[in-house]
Amino acid sequence: MRLNIAVIPGDGIGPEIVREAKKVLDVTVEQFGHELIYTEVLMGGASIDACGVPLTDEAIETAKAKDAVLMGSIGGDAATSPWYQLPPHLRPEAGLLKLRKSLGLFANLRPAVLYGELKGACPLKEEIIGDGFDMMIMRELTGGLYFGERRTEEVDGLLTAVDTLTYNENEIRRIAKRAFDIAGKRRKKVCSVDKANVLDSSRLWRKIVEEVAKDYPDIMLEHMLVDNCAMQLVKNPGQFDVILTENMFGDILSDEASMVTGSIGMLSSASLNDTKFGLYEPSHGSAPDIAGKDLANPIATILSAAMMLRFTFDLDEEAAAIERAVQQVLTEGWRTADIMSEGCTQVGTRKMGDLIAEFIIKGVGL
Repeated sequence: MRLNIAVIPGDGIGPEIVREAKKVLDVTVEQFGHELIYTEVLMGGASIDACGVPLTDEAIETAKAKDAVLMGSIGGDAATSPWYQLPPHLRPEAGLLKLRKSLGLFANLRPAVLYGELKGACPLKEEIIGDGFDMMIMRELTGGLYFGERRTEEVDGLLTAVDTLTYNENEIRRIAKRAFDIAGKRRKKVCSVDKANVLDSSRLWRKIVEEVAKDYPDIMLEHMLVDNCAMQLVKNPGQFDVILTENMFGDILSDEASMVTGSIGMLSSASLNDTKFGLYEPSHGSAPDIAGKDLANPIATILSAAMMLRFTFDLDEEAAAIERAVQQVLTEGWRTADIMSEGCTQVGTRKMGDLIAEFIIKGVGL
């Protein structure tokens, strides 16, 4: 199979972690007899520096012409970077929002898995961790506050900011269907998270999710208010299978879930549209403070590449080879600084990528 992939290295640690993900992909497709074609695309601060905008129309068209997009992280230090002296629509993150909207990437999948080997890095008590947890957070990605009308103006002599949270029933229905479909391949549980005791948008969300649930009689549905869900994630994370929620709630909850896995450096992400096309990226930021120091954990990006093989190309065996290699590296005690624990061996970004690539070769050869 020929895999045409647009690659966005991004800013900060982005180029380093993307380099390692490409290394692992190259080894995997070589072992399984596929062909990879990469096309680099600028976005974020790198695009601002080169083109004056965080994402050009030409970059969007290039991405649309490929099968998938593999991305690092974008942005910089908001306190010191000149990118954040620009108007909001010209800052790095505006490029990501524009790309999501332009590609119709409405469904964001963020798995949060606690590996047994990383229990020591998990901030929760052992009695809470239990046998670990494996959840998938399904976040609606192109609606809600992040895309609603916004303005800042003077009202009665006071500066007043307004952000509008808007969802229609079709936007809710399509993300709900994706959540139930994925739950059907997992443990058949969907927890829909909203704020229906306060927000009209959440009351509509709950109504439409319940309508969709009628088409999935074998899937158990429960509703949970977002504040309770935030508490339950640290009280009993093992109760969750698929968490379905809107854009801003999903943004917050997925970062919380990532930290109870031991490190946000372990959390991969996929953003899908109505076809097989997807954008695959780590859930963490660009960490400019460690950029270029060979300290970043590339595993989230590598696991995102595995998700790309599975969800866009239907290459389940190849994706599993990468996931097994990551598991083996952890089992043998190799750690980057963010997940380091006593008795393990600390390695840098490049070495972690080398080790995972080596285990893929060994695993396929057995």
